[in-house]
Amino acid sequence: MATQEEDYLGITDYKVIGTRPIRHDGVDKVTGRAKYGADIDLAGMLHGKVLRSPHAHARIKSIDISKAEAHPGVRSVITVKDLPLQEDQIKDLGEGAANLMDLRCNVLAEGKVLYHGHAVVAVAATDANVAEEALDLIDVEYEVLSPVLTVHDATAEGAPLLFENQTTKSLGEDTGKKSNVTTHFQHKLGDVEAGFEKADIVVEREFDTATVHQGYIEPQNATALWNADGQVTVWCSTQGAFTVREQTAQLLDLPVSQVKVVPMEIGGGFGGKIRVYLEPLAAVLSKKTGRPVKMVMSRTEVLQATGPTAGSYIKCKMGVTNEGKIVAAQATLMYESGGFPGNWAAPGSMCIFSPYNIADVQIDGYEVLVNKPQTMAYRAPGATNAAFASETVIDEICEALGADPFEFRLQNTSKEGTRRADGPTFPRIGNEECLQLARETDHYKSKLEGKARGRGVASGFWFNAGLKSSASASVNADGKISLVEGSTDIGGSRAALAMQLAETLGLKSEDIKPQVADTDSVGETDVTGGSRTTFATGWAVHKVGLDIKAQMIERAAKLWEVAAEEVSYVDGVLTNSADASKQMTFAELAGKLGETGGPVMGRATVQPPGVGGAFSTVIVDVEVDTETGKVEILRASIIQDVGKAIHPSYVEGQMQGGVAQGIGWALNEEYVYREDGTLANGSLLDYRMPTCLDLPMIETHIVEVPNPGHPYGVRGVGEVPIVPPPAAVANAIYDAIGVRLFDLPMSPGRVLEALLKKD
Repeated sequence: MATQEEDYLGITDYKVIGTRPIRHDGVDKVTGRAKYGADIDLAGMLHGKVLRSPHAHARIKSIDISKAEAHPGVRSVITVKDLPLQEDQIKDLGEGAANLMDLRCNVLAEGKVLYHGHAVVAVAATDANVAEEALDLIDVEYEVLSPVLTVHDATAEGAPLLFENQTTKSLGEDTGKKSNVTTHFQHKLGDVEAGFEKADIVVEREFDTATVHQGYIEPQNATALWNADGQVTVWCSTQGAFTVREQTAQLLDLPVSQVKVVPMEIGGGFGGKIRVYLEPLAAVLSKKTGRPVKMVMSRTEVLQATGPTAGSYIKCKMGVTNEGKIVAAQATLMYESGGFPGNWAAPGSMCIFSPYNIADVQIDGYEVLVNKPQTMAYRAPGATNAAFASETVIDEICEALGADPFEFRLQNTSKEGTRRADGPTFPRIGNEECLQLARETDHYKSKLEGKARGRGVASGFWFNAGLKSSASASVNADGKISLVEGSTDIGGSRAALAMQLAETLGLKSEDIKPQVADTDSVGETDVTGGSRTTFATGWAVHKVGLDIKAQMIERAAKLWEVAAEEVSYVDGVLTNSADASKQMTFAELAGKLGETGGPVMGRATVQPPGVGGAFSTVIVDVEVDTETGKVEILRASIIQDVGKAIHPSYVEGQMQGGVAQGIGWALNEEYVYREDGTLANGSLLDYRMPTCLDLPMIETHIVEVPNPGHPYGVRGVGEVPIVPPPAAVANAIYDAIGVRLFDLPMSPGRVLEALLKKD
């Protein structure tokens, strides 16, 4: 067994954890046999389509659906009147929250449309083409209103209001002031004014970040059957089947037991597939027609009408002494919530200064309504915007001090016992270890030569989540285990969970047969999001393993007619301690369960508290074309504390994917809106995400500082990789051409404009 010191350093004698087995669902996915949401094909199935608003902000004066209803092949047409009224009530979605009244009005607009692409009418017809034809026959009369598209527009004096009676809640109190600002909150630690008085150098800058989409490959989809017995079944692409069940049941005014959600394989989500869009519509259309209804969004609909991440305005101010100690930090974060109230400034405020130990901090957050789709999570939601601001300011401070960026960060690093401005105190974390390793990498030590080339570094934090998870498993007669869990597999979580169960039982990874079950077949499990799955559902399968282990010991004791205390269980082998010659493997005992009382099943439900936050550091080299402003990424490395890498290949994949998306956010990705609020780049030809031609091989360096709140030391790994890249790229651009950029994306036009201003 590992010593306490070895375990602390992440060095253990695990047999399965830390290896790289082939993923259990790999063959089906590479052969195309895996079933995704749009693959559903049911007898008698109809096809649904949605009429969407051509305006960003308008009152709906009238809707005439009579021509569409008369069209041959059309079976049903519905408006918001076909959805039950909802209360003004907040529901937690696992990553973010939704007001039921707003959720209903987002599924189908009522009274007003609040963004270009807002759903207005839904149609079910015999095929998709007929449904499209029917949409053209629907007459909607609008009174077009002026849109507000940024937090600056929305908070300007006399700005048009999205909701005439919306007032600002500030520090928990309703101010009574009508505004597009829904919420203002504040975090304070120490005395920020006194802190700045101690500073020798103060840097204050303002930053704007654009609206960005998650860019998942598979569009939103839903198929629903409202059966004659009142039971509703929904097949869909989702990050959380139970979250879809809760939302759909609420919007249909049904008990959750009448709604079954079957999660199909998912072609990406990154936080964007948690809220419902099509599921309630497909269900109501099914009820009205008596037939199953399938709905699949086009890519344009995905970009226009699903939840991108929040654009933002951030003012960041930091003060340091000449000795390099950060003594004060202050930030104002204003985040777009889209057409309905949201809460993305909150996680941004929890992360902005968390990589540092600062005694005096003040953070003010604002949620602002704008005429865009309601914003949703996107990999560490809010944290990337925040780190772009704070890490750019840190780089400018390092320049003013003449300090090495890693030496400065190590001097001010947060560590175990450091208190965050929003309240929590850090347990054991690996921030310092990431910085130390980053400083020693070949990348950072290498020379960077050439014209207009530069290197930038940045750090980032994400707090991760725990929430609810359930799992069960049954022992088969051949010793294999059938594992049933409720977490949608996005990044290889089936394998990671199977490996944790195998480790607990002393079996091989391939001895575990995992499946993601529907909502009728497993206990309640929260979303695959917030970097919680390998941690929380891993806790559940670990407890399942302990349950099975205890039962197998009892069964062996029964066979040997000894007390359970006299049976040892080591690496999948059971031994009679009174007679060492009596041994059985797990598989041998599994074949004799019928002689000892019948089948063995393990089960567990958890809501674990020991969540461990994650840190990452990114190093980026760039070359800037000073004639065009184009930025090329020459080299990129990420150093991340993962607690314990269950399957290192999938951990590395998460790290690389987050950096790739962060680079896209840094250089290219943004929603481009016309003055009237219509989306100008609603396709993947015009909304440009990076491809393999835009990126080098991203180098990964895994740091393992075990999370003391998990039996295998797990920390969530999926979200923090996206946090530092935009700031690292910005700092590299400055190093290359001596120009600081404060807006995202840093597209060729913006870079060239900054160069021309400098000249």
